[in-house]
Amino acid sequence: MGEFWPVADVRAYLAGRWRVERSVRDLAGGYEGEFTGSTVFGPLPGGGLLHEESGTFVWQGVGRPAERTLRFLPGSVPGTADVRFADGRPFHDLDLRSGRHVTDHPCAADLYRGEFTVRDADHWWTEWRVGGPAKDLLIVTDYAREG
Repeated sequence: MGEFWPVADVRAYLAGRWRVERSVRDLAGGYEGEFTGSTVFGPLPGGGLLHEESGTFVWQGVGRPAERTLRFLPGSVPGTADVRFADGRPFHDLDLRSGRHVTDHPCAADLYRGEFTVRDADHWWTEWRVGGPAKDLLIVTDYAREG
C-alpha cells in the first residue's frame, strides 16, 4: 500500500459499526479460512472503546459462530490507543497518526506482528503474521464502515 490516511483521534475514527472480512491462511499446512461479520466500537466508561466482533468463521468448509471482545483504552495522545483483551491483559499498542502502524504481540512461544493501515475515512485493514514453533499464519482483515 502506497498511501495512508492519518488519524488525529483514533477513538473518534473507530467509533461505530464496521463490516469485517478476514482471511486466515495456514502457510505451513496450506489451509484457508474466512471470517465475515461486524465489529462495533462503542464507548467504555471512563474513556476508550469497547470492540465487540461477531460473525461466522469458516475453516476447512465448516462454519461456526465466532466472536471476540477487545478494549481500546486511551493512549498517551489522541491518535493512539492501548489495546487490551477483554480480561484486561495487554494486547498491543496502536498509533494511527501517520495512517500506518506496525506492532508486536508475543504469545507464549509465538510472535504476532501486526500492521495496521488506514485507507480513508471509511476503510482500514490489518495484517497479522504469526510465527512460532506450532504456527505459521497470515491473517488479513478488511474493515468498511457501515451506515
